[in-house]
Amino acid sequence: MNFLTEVAAFFLSVAYFFLVPLFNVFPCYNDYSFEINAAETGDTLPNAVSNINRWNMNDGLFVDPEANPDNNIFEFVEYVQFMQCTGGSADRDLFKDPFDFDTLDDYDFTSLIENCKGVLKMGAKPHLKTGSVPLKYSALARTDTTFGTNPYPPDDYDVYYDYIYAIGEALVNEFGAEEVLTWRFGVMTEYENKDWFFTADEDPENSAAAYCKLYDYTVDALQKSIGEEVFVGAHSMTVTEGLWDEKIFIEHCAKGTNYKTGETGSRLCFLSSSFYDSKPGEPTSGKTVPECIEYLRSCADEAGLKDLIFGFDEGRLYGSDNSGADDSQLLSRTVGYTYQAAYDARLYTRLMRSGGDYFSSWEYLSNNIFDGNPTVSYHVAKNVAKFKGMTEISSKIADKGLLLLSDVDCLSAIDEKDGSMLLMAYNFMDDVSYKYGTDMEFNISAPHLDGKQVNITVSRIDDSCNYFDEWVKDRETYGIGNDCFGWSPDCPVIENYTNLRDENARNIYFSLLKDKYRECSVLTPESITATVLNGTLTLTQPLAPNGVLFIEITPVQ
Repeated sequence: MNFLTEVAAFFLSVAYFFLVPLFNVFPCYNDYSFEINAAETGDTLPNAVSNINRWNMNDGLFVDPEANPDNNIFEFVEYVQFMQCTGGSADRDLFKDPFDFDTLDDYDFTSLIENCKGVLKMGAKPHLKTGSVPLKYSALARTDTTFGTNPYPPDDYDVYYDYIYAIGEALVNEFGAEEVLTWRFGVMTEYENKDWFFTADEDPENSAAAYCKLYDYTVDALQKSIGEEVFVGAHSMTVTEGLWDEKIFIEHCAKGTNYKTGETGSRLCFLSSSFYDSKPGEPTSGKTVPECIEYLRSCADEAGLKDLIFGFDEGRLYGSDNSGADDSQLLSRTVGYTYQAAYDARLYTRLMRSGGDYFSSWEYLSNNIFDGNPTVSYHVAKNVAKFKGMTEISSKIADKGLLLLSDVDCLSAIDEKDGSMLLMAYNFMDDVSYKYGTDMEFNISAPHLDGKQVNITVSRIDDSCNYFDEWVKDRETYGIGNDCFGWSPDCPVIENYTNLRDENARNIYFSLLKDKYRECSVLTPESITATVLNGTLTLTQPLAPNGVLFIEITPVQ
């Protein structure tokens, strides 16, 4: 924080200290009223939760997988992103022998094909991030880097071109060009991040040129092997400054000389970013979600690039205050507290109102994407997906509470085909110990429903459908301390060994607690029927601190 921010934060905290006692005297201190008008329409909304990302496809999860019968994330996930799935380390390089530096074409695409089959089996599509450059293609290759992958470009771009072409050809031979053209391809992860990619001299200008060349060769190889209309783009860091500016790459794609073809520009279909807050209560010092999108869009607009989609290929919360034995990082980049529900709802609201298409997630369940009890992030995502194809409608705060530092809002939309409406409201404060609930009044103008009966379904996401508050209490009961974890114990992916690794604690969890938490994590919607009179409908609902409310209004047929 800079000096002015620190001063402002100090005075806000002082005001908060003196005002809190008054809140207990005046119970309406945190009440909110929203005016929602179905006749004032905006943009069509996307499926903001359409993507998940996997750090390494060789974890085996997508080799002939089975969906979770109770909590199937593929009811809303449409794309599975495999990061750096074509190289950069021995386990990522797609060769029979990654260490045979004399043989450059002993390709073995078995693992890639099997994982793609698994994604398709789930009803989703692969999003394949090519890179990093295989070890045998860079004389200086090394893996003693932040992410354990080779940071250098290839020595011979034509050799690398042949490799990418062979990958595309193998995918077409296995799945058919028509199918593969429905997939997504990205070139590298966070291309301007020095921890991922740079030239031997570490010079920003040379590194930018090397990446643009790598992009051109990769894209042309994919176009020639799969088809000219292959969907391809690039993922930058953007939230914080990298080794060089993304604008260089974007302008190159628009009007630079293509390193492979010699023509002008290179095919570009999407631009994605990363977004991480440091931890709960400590937001990023970099760009916000809307600012990331706006920066990439403004660069594209200035370069004359149109019809791109903008998303986030990874992010949320990097770490937490509570550390495990090894690290304070959050494995899932989320916390288990109900705080995460409102954090996610606010994030998706900001994303969609900024014209973003998706925000990719790491995990949704207590074990992995196929197994475990649902987190509050899962409950939010499953309901957020219902906004897909709906049109945003006006939602304005008419009266707001007095509570400082809280962030209360409502995103509303209409299905213009059947007239149904969906509202998502949240009561957020950037504090996991936030204690103040709110009463929300929704005054809805819906002339298209005048005189009709409607079903109103309310889904309330708070501690009542979250196992994590029980887990926090049970940890105290059974003496499961922070030293029983590798990474932060605030992560909801309890069953992963990176998190809970003490064998006694794991035995307690699996034998005594997991089944109980299954019941604790059930979300039970409530439904009523009402009649819309004079084209208006008024609803009043309570909402817990850091809770999220979904209200579905559907005309009775």
